[in-house]
Amino acid sequence: MVEADRRSDRMSASRHVIKVDPFVSGFDMNLIRPLSRSIRLNGFATCLRLEQVYWNILGGMAEDNHCSISTLLSHVDREVHLRHGGVKNFSALVRVVCVMNGNKDLATAVSR
Repeated sequence: MVEADRRSDRMSASRHVIKVDPFVSGFDMNLIRPLSRSIRLNGFATCLRLEQVYWNILGGMAEDNHCSISTLLSHVDREVHLRHGGVKNFSALVRVVCVMNGNKDLATAVSR
């Protein structure tokens, strides 16, 4: 059943024209490169593996907040524990935080 679904996806994809190219102008394949970094979350040393694009976003967010990436991520860690009792996949949480931050910036720019 799964193979039939894939086959129909391929057939329908060949008939459908993509209007918005997901590969934006100047797309940098290095942004998908995973990178592990040692960070301190609320005083505890840990390692976090994210793609380069997320480290870039985190760097910008930390700069906007006049703090380090570790301080920013410590805040995210504290808040998720206070508001939701924690999270099983911290890396996924960080990726979503980065995406939502980007969406907030787009929404703000559009509303101006």
